[in-house]
Amino acid sequence: MIHSTNRLTIDPASTILNHMVENRLDATFKALADPTRRGMLASLALGEKSIGELAEPFAMSFAGASKHVKVLEDAGLIARRKQGRTHLIKIEAKPLEEAERWLRQWEKFWTVRLDRLEALIERDKKETKNG
Repeated sequence: MIHSTNRLTIDPASTILNHMVENRLDATFKALADPTRRGMLASLALGEKSIGELAEPFAMSFAGASKHVKVLEDAGLIARRKQGRTHLIKIEAKPLEEAERWLRQWEKFWTVRLDRLEALIERDKKETKNG
């Protein structure tokens, strides 16, 4: 009989947490994939806005803007509150911070690659000049 030691070395809580973060990242990047939603977030970076105010620069209907707001809300990128009949929207930073952390892990990878490329180009220039 073979016994696995995985349960001794892998924390199931961290595995669940990693899946939760991955799902949030998927939702964040899906929401950010649309230029209208990115524009709405840029507008919200300046302060709280109503759905109508978010729709205005894009010349879209309230219903169209509401669909975009729903995607942003589902991704956790915004928070909504009601003031009378008006829904006011504000930006939520945490999902963007998680996305930035995920992207930063690739920064070193690309920096090393680009530094190597630069060194090769410089070497080729010197060899061509001295050739």
